[in-house]
Amino acid sequence: MSIYAEKPEDTLFAEKNFEIHTLEDEIRVSDLCDRLLKLYYLYQVEDKGLAPEQASALAYGASYFLKDFIVDHCRENILTPARGRVRQFAGNWYIVKNLEPNMVELQTILDGVKSFYQYAAMVKMLSSERLAPIEAECADLSFYKERIESFWAIEKDGYSHWETACSLKD
Repeated sequence: MSIYAEKPEDTLFAEKNFEIHTLEDEIRVSDLCDRLLKLYYLYQVEDKGLAPEQASALAYGASYFLKDFIVDHCRENILTPARGRVRQFAGNWYIVKNLEPNMVELQTILDGVKSFYQYAAMVKMLSSERLAPIEAECADLSFYKERIESFWAIEKDGYSHWETACSLKD
């Protein structure tokens, strides 16, 4: 087992260091995410034996979710996201923020999200109780497929009804 399969630098990656209250916190957390994602990538390549391209795709998916959605949009701690965040991301945010939302890309992103959080649980940064709902939300591909299809089918003033079915509002 390599160093990438052990809890990374306890003090640097402590849960409290991912808290966001100010713009400076957001910048610091984004940097911490980059550092943690590099360790995650190296774990995928060196310990799990993934090809660099595969590991990169997983790390990109995790990064997109963590940095663009959890940190920038939600301003939440990546290690304690609110329940349902993956569902909000995949069932709404990803769809409206991309020119061509599609299941191939979304599934790749969700694979990265699931794999990242599994890594975080393995290195004891995340509890199995927090991991289980994230894994379940990542696996709900038929729901996300339906959300993308129904988004493309929106007519006239149908957006508000579509948005309400999987709202970004808490």
